[in-house]
Parts: sequence; C-alpha cells; structure tokens
Amino acid sequence: MLSDPDDIRGWQRLDALTTTSGKLDEADIARLGSIGVRHVINLALDTHPDALADEGAKLDAARIRYTHIPVPFDAPDDSHYAAFCDALIVGEATHVHCIMNWRVSAFFYRLNRERGMDEAQARTLMHQQWAPETSDNPQAAVWKAFIA
Repeated sequence: MLSDPDDIRGWQRLDALTTTSGKLDEADIARLGSIGVRHVINLALDTHPDALADEGAKLDAARIRYTHIPVPFDAPDDSHYAAFCDALIVGEATHVHCIMNWRVSAFFYRLNRERGMDEAQARTLMHQQWAPETSDNPQAAVWKAFIA
C-alpha cells in the first residue's frame, strides 16, 4: 500500500477511508487516487486565491467523484453542514478539504460529536488542525458558535 501524501497542507487521516487536508495542488489528484480516494469533497470557495482552478473537471478526468460545498469562512451555517453530511457515503474512500483544513476540522468535530465520539477525543482531532476557541483569527467566534 502506498503511503499517505502527508506533505499536503494540513494532511490528516481520520480512519481507513477518510482523509482531510487544506488546499490541493494539481499533482495531488493523482496522489489521492493512488491511495484509493474515490470521492473528494471541497468546502472552500473556488474564488480563494489558493483554490485549485477547475478542480471538479480535473478530478472527473481522474475518475474521482467531486462534491463542492462552498462554505464562506465568515458565515458557515447548518445548510452547509447538512450538505456535507449528505455528501458523505459510508464505505467510500473520501477526502475532504478546504484551504487550511480549518473548515473541515470543525465540520468533522461536529459530525464526530453527533456520532457519539467523546468530546475530548473529537476536540483533540480538531485541534490537530485548528482550535477556534483560542484562535486570534477574526472569524474564530463564528466557528466557535458553529461547533457549539
């Protein structure tokens, strides 16, 4: 089995079928495919300067399913979270990313708590990428409320 491409920004493996990261580069698409990823969910805005241009088309060409759920960093809401939950398919190797893995880590924190994971364990996983409770980012309060 090939090793994880852990040099991708914010790389994190959550379980055998689920990986997360920050922004992707074009070369990362083949790398994700080589480790068995069959679905990519992108929570970033495609207008972000670090966004991969034509990401959906590039993933389609690599035969990797693509779901784009653009989550404004300053305004995540329950409709974004519901779309994220709907996009996840049990048993499918999925990679979820944004730009820094901050959106993604907060979404998975919420999901893990809903699935019954211990709060401390879920928070530890999120904090491997970002801790909105202690961040000096101007949008941290929005995210703190989102995960509450």
